[in-house]
Amino acid sequence: MLRGLYIRNMLLIDRLDLEFQSGLNVLTGETGAGKSILLDSLGFVLGWRGRADLVRKGADQGEVTAVFDIAEGHPAAAVLADHDFSIEDNELILRRTNTPDGRKTAFVNDRRVSGEVLRALSDTLVELHGQHDDRGLLNAKGHLALLDAFAGVNLGPVRKAWSAVRKAQSTLDAAKAALEEAQKDADFLRHAVKELDDLSPEAGEEVALDAKRRLMQGAERVREDIAKAANALGADAAEGAMMDAMRWLEGAADAAEGRLESPIAALSRAASELSDAQRGVEDCLQALDFNPLELEATEERLFAIRDLARKHNVLPDTLAEFADDLRTRLQAIDTGADQIVALESELAAAKDVYNGIADKLTTARAKAAGKLDKSMASELKPLKMERAVFTTEMTDVGAGPDGRDGVAFTVATNPGAPSGPIEKIASGGELSRFLLALKVCLTRQNEGVTLIFDEIDRGVGGATADAVGRRLAALAEQAQILVVTHSPQVAAQGAHQWQVSKSVTKGVTISTVAKLDVDQRTTEIARMLAGDVITPEAEAAAKALLQR
Repeated sequence: MLRGLYIRNMLLIDRLDLEFQSGLNVLTGETGAGKSILLDSLGFVLGWRGRADLVRKGADQGEVTAVFDIAEGHPAAAVLADHDFSIEDNELILRRTNTPDGRKTAFVNDRRVSGEVLRALSDTLVELHGQHDDRGLLNAKGHLALLDAFAGVNLGPVRKAWSAVRKAQSTLDAAKAALEEAQKDADFLRHAVKELDDLSPEAGEEVALDAKRRLMQGAERVREDIAKAANALGADAAEGAMMDAMRWLEGAADAAEGRLESPIAALSRAASELSDAQRGVEDCLQALDFNPLELEATEERLFAIRDLARKHNVLPDTLAEFADDLRTRLQAIDTGADQIVALESELAAAKDVYNGIADKLTTARAKAAGKLDKSMASELKPLKMERAVFTTEMTDVGAGPDGRDGVAFTVATNPGAPSGPIEKIASGGELSRFLLALKVCLTRQNEGVTLIFDEIDRGVGGATADAVGRRLAALAEQAQILVVTHSPQVAAQGAHQWQVSKSVTKGVTISTVAKLDVDQRTTEIARMLAGDVITPEAEAAAKALLQR
């Protein structure tokens, strides 16, 4: 429930504090007094998009605060929880400021928030309706949502099933496109894989072959030098001389009284190292002893690897990895048909689940449509439209996230008259009553929401206006209602009444709002009946209306 609305420096309002109550609250006043400013200000603090020039001329900042009482389990609590908010004492305070240059700042319980958060909260707190309500009867796109609200259906399962169908369809389409694209390269892939398999290159092979080739190319010159070194180290050269030296020293060791032990040990170690050097040199000579045909074979394989790498624009060391990739692509082509069959089966299963849920949803909507038509008939009768026929028409519009159903509200306002779209058949006054009847039918789905009706009684008067007022009063027994009205019959049904007025002081126009007591209500309703000059007859009629 909207408990309070506090406005500072907004348009024609200097300072205004309004304390609303439960039940039917009516706002009256002459045309142009500023009733729309109240709605603009409320819409501003709720984050609704509206006019930009809201700050009162000469003010540094405009500000609107709205205080709501929130019951346990109110939908607003879920919105707040999503943004890590908590409510204390079931009180929700929305505040929003605006500067002349258009900078807006919003707060929820004194914590700064975005306009998106305000709008998300407003959907759970307030509904605004008027004769030109484009979110209700006049917007055929919204009829399905209204029927679903009346039926109390949960769209979560059908939307989840639809999402699964879309995902399965997207996966299947992508697989088909990929297979079709891959099949264009099938011949190339088979040839390339065979060519790579025949060569069977290995990682690092190109570097090894290149080193081997260079070694063999310079082998003759290198072998000659190494052979000379082998001869210099052999028994007829260094080895022989070293062994002779050791033999001579060992023969003289006893006479040298230990002075030759160290040289002999060093020569022994040197002989061992020399032996190792000889073996290494001999091994190298053996390795360099190659067949000339081996050089030709090495060069042939090296050039084949490099040519294949250039052909496929990859590095020689990655040819083996590239071959694996091509094999994978080729395997995808060979197994693609089986994958398509499996994905088609998954799509069919997803559609079966969706169709089952959508069928149940259609049945629930059809049942609810019949109930809504009967409920509307009973509500239209006291609104002096007992001969009007309201019909909820359902059509199959194809599968979608909300099921397969299209919904349109049609009406026939007189017996024998053709039915048609409600926005084309009903007059302004009739639209107001259709909307009011629909809101009465949907009241149980709007628990905790403040309903605002902006001149919904326009175009009706007399007994019809009285009927509208009575239905508003009945609706207010289950929800807080604010009504902006020019109808004395509607105003008289209010549990609480405020008068909006405008005055000019020192060249400055100011709008004010005052809550009326019983006598003041009589005077205001008499003015609404008679105009500027209030006659005794008008006062008597006003008293009669208030006593009914």
